[in-house]
Amino acid sequence: MSRQVEIRPLRPERLLDYLHFFDHDAFVDNPGWAACYCTFYHAPHHLKPWEERTAPENRLMAEELIVAGRLQGHLAYLGDRVVGWCHAAPKVEIPNLERSEPLRSDDSAQVGAIVCFVVVQSERRRGIAGALLQAACDGFRDLGLTAAEAYPRARGMADAANYHGPLQMYLKQGFEPYRRYEDFWIVRKALL
Repeated sequence: MSRQVEIRPLRPERLLDYLHFFDHDAFVDNPGWAACYCTFYHAPHHLKPWEERTAPENRLMAEELIVAGRLQGHLAYLGDRVVGWCHAAPKVEIPNLERSEPLRSDDSAQVGAIVCFVVVQSERRRGIAGALLQAACDGFRDLGLTAAEAYPRARGMADAANYHGPLQMYLKQGFEPYRRYEDFWIVRKALL
């Protein structure tokens, strides 16, 4: 990283920083995804299809989840400005992972899941996602979880579609292939 980036866990007192990031910076180069607010893995798709959800609905859901401590992860700051986000939480706290057959596992209570990265375009490829990944693993370890799990795409893709993080970043930080599907990998890292 060329400048000092500080990684901070998402807490209710950082709600406004989070919302400002998603309202103004996160998807400047990908406005089609600006409505997400990183709620895809929490939204009740079985009750309302994702495509029918609006940005205000997702923003409100994010607010409620953050205040309740259920939307978890880490924010990357350059000074007072958020430049990156990693959605990382105990797997049991991310409901749609357990609703998905390929992502469900018997040991979910001991696993931390990393499902999303967003880094502002001007700061990509400067090590911010790697720093966020390290913070996520450290946070999982502090919670007593035994493994970190992530879901990188099987093929290289454009930045927007690679929001799970690139496979090489995970391998570089000690993750190993756990399971492979046609479109994505499940990779894991032991945290003991």
